[in-house]
Amino acid sequence: LDYDGVNNDQRKVIYSQRDELLEADSVKDNIEGIRADVVAETVERFVPPESIDDQWDLPGLEATIEQEFGQRLPLVAMAQEQKELDAEGIARHVQETLDRVFADKEASVGPETMRMLEKHIMLNVLDENWKQHLCRMVYLRQGIHLRGYAQKQPKQEYKKEAFELFSEMLDRIKREVVTLLARVRTRSEAEIAAMEAEERRQAEAQL
Repeated sequence: LDYDGVNNDQRKVIYSQRDELLEADSVKDNIEGIRADVVAETVERFVPPESIDDQWDLPGLEATIEQEFGQRLPLVAMAQEQKELDAEGIARHVQETLDRVFADKEASVGPETMRMLEKHIMLNVLDENWKQHLCRMVYLRQGIHLRGYAQKQPKQEYKKEAFELFSEMLDRIKREVVTLLARVRTRSEAEIAAMEAEERRQAEAQL
């Protein structure tokens, strides 16, 4: 029952978040907050706060931003040109650049389509990660009794590791939501209209 209690507590949190998502007309504020956290954490891995340039890994940051967010930022060149640039300036530049990327994406598809896309991706990412998490919890529970051989309390170890897995899942959800939204290819209403017109033209040509 103790093990089931841990699972139920986590299930309540996830189902509560899912219900809020389903009922919300817009998750824009959530997305903006998540994006700020994810981008800040990404920058800090390569450019620690209040660090000096000798401690920076700008090539690594450039590669990660391109891989995860689909954007090329010439940070190395910027640092060479702006000798007074500090860690906070780099973090601010990356945040502002990615904010513009999302703003441009919304401008191209329209606010209504963007809100639907944000909600759809958040729900899909939440559901998929929750299913994967449940599988990890099963494996954890199956092997937790072996901890007794190491003079550890299985129940306490289970609660500790279940919490760590849950925290990792929440972090993974936030990152996946932001990176998917950043990389997703969206079509403008004009592009969609042009595609539909071309499809009609081809259909008529075959008649």
